[in-house]
Amino acid sequence: MDVGTPLFRLVLTLPVTSTQRLPRVRAAELVGRGWLNTGGRDLRLGDFRGKVLLLDFWTFCCINCLHVLDELRPLEEEFADVLVTVGVHSPKFAHEADPVALAAAVERYGVHHPVLDDPELTTWQAFAVKAWPTLVVVDPEGYVVHVAAGEGHVEALRRVVAEVVTVHEAKGTLHRGDGPYAPPVPEVTELRFPAKAVDSGNGTILVADTAHHRVVEVDRDGETVLRAFGTGERGRADGVDATFSEPSGVAVLPDAVAEVVGYRFVVADTVNHLLRGIDPVTGAVSTVAGTGAQWRNGPTDGPATSIDLTSPWDLVWWEPAGGVVVAMAGNHTLGLFDPVAGTVRRFAGTTVEGLNDGPAAEAFFAQTSGLAATGDRLWLVDAETSALRWVDTAFTVHTAVGKGLFDFGHRDGDADQALLQHPLGVTALPDGSVVVADTYNGALRRFDPVTGRVSTLATGLAEPSGAVLVDGELLVVASAAHRLERPVAAARLVDGQAHQVKRPPTDIAAGELELAVVFEPPPGQKLDLRWGPSTRLEVTSSPPGLLAEGGGAGTDLSRRLVVAEGFTEGVLHVVAQAASCDDDGAEHGACHLTRQDWGVPVRVGPTGPGRLALVLGGLDRN
Repeated sequence: MDVGTPLFRLVLTLPVTSTQRLPRVRAAELVGRGWLNTGGRDLRLGDFRGKVLLLDFWTFCCINCLHVLDELRPLEEEFADVLVTVGVHSPKFAHEADPVALAAAVERYGVHHPVLDDPELTTWQAFAVKAWPTLVVVDPEGYVVHVAAGEGHVEALRRVVAEVVTVHEAKGTLHRGDGPYAPPVPEVTELRFPAKAVDSGNGTILVADTAHHRVVEVDRDGETVLRAFGTGERGRADGVDATFSEPSGVAVLPDAVAEVVGYRFVVADTVNHLLRGIDPVTGAVSTVAGTGAQWRNGPTDGPATSIDLTSPWDLVWWEPAGGVVVAMAGNHTLGLFDPVAGTVRRFAGTTVEGLNDGPAAEAFFAQTSGLAATGDRLWLVDAETSALRWVDTAFTVHTAVGKGLFDFGHRDGDADQALLQHPLGVTALPDGSVVVADTYNGALRRFDPVTGRVSTLATGLAEPSGAVLVDGELLVVASAAHRLERPVAAARLVDGQAHQVKRPPTDIAAGELELAVVFEPPPGQKLDLRWGPSTRLEVTSSPPGLLAEGGGAGTDLSRRLVVAEGFTEGVLHVVAQAASCDDDGAEHGACHLTRQDWGVPVRVGPTGPGRLALVLGGLDRN
């Protein structure tokens, strides 16, 4: 998640009833290019008068935004007659500003509320949003009453919404009834937004049929479906009549391992935060890793079915690691699943989102979404840094292509100058080169590690998210076209434009900088101080020399930083968390962990302010 520049700052969180005594901030008008899921109707802020309005600022590349979509579903159902959620789609990548791509994403991820298309980030800036995702609660009279950045806020939102409902029902300003959601009629296709394809080893191809919540086995023609694993309903049931929730990657185990464990295929059951095993003989599905709960904080190593996972996106068996490497997109790490031992552990990464090479345990990743393995290299693509990277047998991470969180494009040539745009897949070729599914460029790209150069093999593909070699040909998963394709591949060089994320950086001055992360427990909760401090703040920077003082971890949510002289720009990586518990007098009240990580692009100049405020949860009125 990345942040931009605030136009106003919001600083003190109080219960909704108390905010009535303070100057209130009126919500800005909802301005954009158009609306989705409204039956063609354009809406304005006044159309939501009398309702509790929840604005979800998101972009469809962002895994944390996808988590929030799922978190909000029960809240939307619980308050169906008083709460209206509006997704404000403010894109990061150029491709996400394409209205056709946005409409596809709304269907792909099951967005069942109105969506405002905000390609110029007009509404984003009007609400001073600084991170994807950000949630803003607007009361029935049109005033902002709560802001929260990141994910994991559903319980806090439930309390805030409930209190808003109580207040405005008493005032007579709450109107119950249906909202403006009008779903489009989906197209019927054999596959729906497939994510990955792999060779089954038995003369067939396995395809993650993601939006149909199943894994299918197809003939080598890439079209004929032979059988399906999963009923097609969203769920997490095991057995022959199994269910999945948006499965993505599939790995094939070596024969000797499969014989021991009793299943041959391992599926990244992404939205369920599980790994599932498939026995192709019986068709039975079993849960082999994960608890079904999303990891937020806690152990990452241990018995596989006792450890929380977070949005596993792709999988591959890599012999040097001795197990299945898992692209844990949800927290920017790589996991390692040992099917024989029945264990899972952190393999690489720190959970900080970024681009940092070196020993696996110290590397930064950014939503790793595709994996491929050779004897001596584990190849991976990091979607959010538009990067192609690899891990060697000494478990050291290297970057072949990619510059960081804010640079992308379509440019070939020497790898240190080449650019990708949100790649989701990588495939190793027999000659030692790799093919990248350059998803948001709609292209296949080839990187040759011998020459260190990148070329384009094919363009005009509909969001390619993976590829598999079949009889010497590349069979590409054209996800947005809902099929597998054999493109005509002919290497050529593209000298395309370089792009940067268009949100302006946050201006700061060199020297002392006060960092303040704002958090107040929601109504009915208090900070959990039973075992010491209930908050944690970790700060690092890219480049590392940007911070002369103030880096590292501590328990205070405010920190004195010193920005080094000689830098004009960089990124502050901020990870904050707070633990709060229900304050209802119960001996064992439920407790909640709120966590958010920011990648803050900063511009260092002589006139920058000496304070940077980030809202973890609440309202900031400074």
